[in-house]
Amino acid sequence: MSLAIVHSRAQVGVEAPVVTVEAHLANGLPSLTLVGLPETAVKESKDRVRSAILNAAFEFPSKRITLNLAPADLPKDGGRFDLAIALGILAASGQVPAQALDEYECLGELALSGAVRPVQGVLPAALAARAAGRTLLVPQANAEEASLASGLKVIAVEHLLQIAAHLNGSAPLEPYAAQGLLRQSLPYPDLAEVQGQLAAKRALLVAAAGSHNLLLSGPPGTGKTLLASRLPGLLPPLEEGEALQVAAIHSVASHTPLQHWPQRPFRTPHHSASGPALVGGGSRPQPGEITLAHMGVLFLDELPEFDRKVLEVLREPLESGHIVIARARDKVRFPACFQLVAAMNPCPCGYLGDPSNRCRCTPEQIQRYRAKLSGPLLDRIDLHLTVARETTALNAPPQAGESTALAAAMVARARQRQLQRQGVANAFLDLPGLRQHCALSDVDRQWLESACERLGLSLRAAHRILKVARTLADLADEQQISRAHLAEALQYRPAAG
Repeated sequence: MSLAIVHSRAQVGVEAPVVTVEAHLANGLPSLTLVGLPETAVKESKDRVRSAILNAAFEFPSKRITLNLAPADLPKDGGRFDLAIALGILAASGQVPAQALDEYECLGELALSGAVRPVQGVLPAALAARAAGRTLLVPQANAEEASLASGLKVIAVEHLLQIAAHLNGSAPLEPYAAQGLLRQSLPYPDLAEVQGQLAAKRALLVAAAGSHNLLLSGPPGTGKTLLASRLPGLLPPLEEGEALQVAAIHSVASHTPLQHWPQRPFRTPHHSASGPALVGGGSRPQPGEITLAHMGVLFLDELPEFDRKVLEVLREPLESGHIVIARARDKVRFPACFQLVAAMNPCPCGYLGDPSNRCRCTPEQIQRYRAKLSGPLLDRIDLHLTVARETTALNAPPQAGESTALAAAMVARARQRQLQRQGVANAFLDLPGLRQHCALSDVDRQWLESACERLGLSLRAAHRILKVARTLADLADEQQISRAHLAEALQYRPAAG
């Protein structure tokens, strides 16, 4: 009797729990039994592995072979376990040394010829292998992605014969040297390219400085989409841990781990997107747009054109920073800490309030149009701004002092103050943090309470006004929130009703 153990990794959401592949050879009629809650693609690996072993000129044991994928209660799917299963059989039959496998974790799908094919979700497995202190064996096509986990020893392989020669010591493989192919950042579009719209640029600066959600309303062609596309360039650069988390999400979603890593994601789903497309779902839960926008910006253009039920699912992740996809068998938690920027027209035709007086919408049509957005959702958006149409001036030169570089420097200084003071951006302050860092004088507090009463604002809206005022004070490098900061923050909140 022979027993071999090989380590691999499953994929559950954006996590990569360890899976131990146990291969046992016993006397009896030749057979191969695979247990451990395998899905269809894993069950089919028996035939792929058999052909790969034979075509690589190894001997497939004429024994009673039992393969166990532990833990038994964790579902396993995909072809990612092919390589570990093949190495387990070869080690159990003595064709490769079993002891050499202890320090490795293996991922890869096998072709019938023995070639090793790439799999998705390698980066979460690489981060988990680094934490476990093991070396990761991956397909050559996945090696650059795995190398994003700095400090991890990665061995890139193309064929089963290469791995066997490496483990036997006859032809050791050198650790993969990262090429930096995924670290190719592109310049962000410049804020100076937006003509006029000084109030909108100011709101964009405030949104970036405090990580506040923003709603832009105005006629077509006023630059709402153009402004939203400039926000990622104003945000502080991602730290390495944040960038790896973002890249891991895109790895799981079968995307290249951010083609221009480590830039912040900017997601723009179409208004016809379904609820599962926006928040994630499926029988095998996959991340949706809000998770793909994690640590970045989610831009929803033509906001009222989205189905109301689809928009309502945003309410919980906007508060919690994550989404839980519940299924009958299990629950999967996806991160969703994104910054929402939305754009909408003021009426169905889009020209309400425009100087051209082209709007012919009736009050009932305008009311139905705006009623597509619920009060609780709008209450979670910190900054509401009406974007007016500017005078037409083709090829106007950029205005001085409005570049992305200058604005990003102001945002960086404001964010640094927030992190030093409270550890998070102002938008994420909890109630104790509000009391401690957004304290007002008695006169200003009474003034704000009176203003909120007149406007019919909720307590949540009042708290968000305080957070925006705190951001305005940080931009002005002031320790205390003044009446001027409160007044400007109030301008970004529409009256109830």
